[in-house]
Amino acid sequence: MLQPPPFCDLLLVCLVMPASQLTTLFWRYRAFQWDTRKGFVLASGETSPCYVDCRALLAHPDARWLVARLVCATIRDIPCEAVGGLEMGAIPLATAISDHAFATQPSRTLRTFAVRKHAKDHGLGKRIEGMVTSGDRVIIVDDVLTSGRSILEALRAAREANLRVSHAVVIVDRQEQEGQKTVEAEGVSLLSLLTMDDLKTARPQ
Repeated sequence: MLQPPPFCDLLLVCLVMPASQLTTLFWRYRAFQWDTRKGFVLASGETSPCYVDCRALLAHPDARWLVARLVCATIRDIPCEAVGGLEMGAIPLATAISDHAFATQPSRTLRTFAVRKHAKDHGLGKRIEGMVTSGDRVIIVDDVLTSGRSILEALRAAREANLRVSHAVVIVDRQEQEGQKTVEAEGVSLLSLLTMDDLKTARPQ
């Protein structure tokens, strides 16, 4: 009698198929562009032939839902109370993850937070907006990993607020400038849904 595959194998299948769908959506919504002649200037000031625009991707509800589904599956066994990261890129991502986690079964409550690039100069003068308290276990999220600078900035602010961070999740790891190595040197495990190679190989013919 045939035995069902182990749960870990089932989870792998569930992740791989939607991940391939996600690469398709990147190309469909022109959220991934490739120009070997002119290239694109990155936030670091360097020029790359590839440009990843997760804001364009997350402007579409089907893409937001799929990204949130993939992240929730990726972090399902990681204890945490909240997800968030540096403004602006992390805000729609964290919100989509939180909403998806709450709406699916078994339901999971993940609060959200956003790290300001600069503390407010009025009101409470907070650097972190949202609902987190000292001692909370949180996951840093970001759209794209290049140098890791955005994640590190969010990580420092989170630790200054006495939040516990063990993992960070990105939609795309560009696999450049040793971003993953830089993040993991801070004692944080880096998880990614896609790599630049995934997006390149999914290029429509």
